[in-house]
Amino acid sequence: MTGFLHGCVTAMITPFCASGVDFEGLGEMIEYQISSGVEALCILGTTGEPATMSEDERSKTISFAVEKAAGRVKIVAGTGSNSTAQAVENTRQAQALGADGALAITPYYNKCTQAGLLSYYGSICEAVEIPVIAYHVPSRTGVSMLPETAEELAKIPNFAGIKEASGDMALTLDILRRVRGNCDVYSGEDLLNFPILCAGGAGVFSVVSNVAPKAVCDLVKAVFERKLYMANKLADKLFPLTKALFSEVNPIPVKEALNLLGFRAGTPRSPLTPLEDAHRALLKEEMLKFGLEVKE
Repeated sequence: MTGFLHGCVTAMITPFCASGVDFEGLGEMIEYQISSGVEALCILGTTGEPATMSEDERSKTISFAVEKAAGRVKIVAGTGSNSTAQAVENTRQAQALGADGALAITPYYNKCTQAGLLSYYGSICEAVEIPVIAYHVPSRTGVSMLPETAEELAKIPNFAGIKEASGDMALTLDILRRVRGNCDVYSGEDLLNFPILCAGGAGVFSVVSNVAPKAVCDLVKAVFERKLYMANKLADKLFPLTKALFSEVNPIPVKEALNLLGFRAGTPRSPLTPLEDAHRALLKEEMLKFGLEVKE
């Protein structure tokens, strides 16, 4: 299917406090995103640290986001697993909690075959009615989806697209070529948002838009309106900030960036650690150069 999402989707962080999830802090960030014009919010993607959250925390976070958004933007819930049965259960639960769609990462660690990917996504899509997007990020999972596999998945009625974060533009272009008209492709790599959009991407799942949502929305809009010179200038401006936001593994830097903006982002859960001082100084410098209002 095509047309489920068309624009900027923010890959939301999950703010933690001593008692668990800081829902007040999350609510403030959701309002910031909605007021900035994003198309949708991705809850419990990699940036949201679901791997370190309990089942109760995950379900309550999805429910909170759905209630807080109140239909103003779409909510996409991360539901993938290295177990097909668990991914199916997670996606069923997300649907029951009111999520508009699901983002399912490819199975990690097990390193399944292409046939395994077809079975995995087929089982998830068959179990629910909401749109399902595959998250292709082989650097984290150890599994690479072949373009031929993407072409087969695009034939599934509620398979809505692929969040493409392989970092391989040749592979991305082949996937786009094969699925065009049957499902959508979204950039999942902020540094490649501009070229993937220009090649026919339907939108972006962005980490950077946690911090600069309007700028990322403006970039997407400029490409869609074929104002490529303007889009290129925006991409150039975003580049140094994006590099700083990935100076350590995501979401370590973006959480600190949100703290610097005055949000209650907290710190990542172990085994992730707070941002190192040298990287924090670089991040703060790039945020100031970008024109963001740093609170300290």
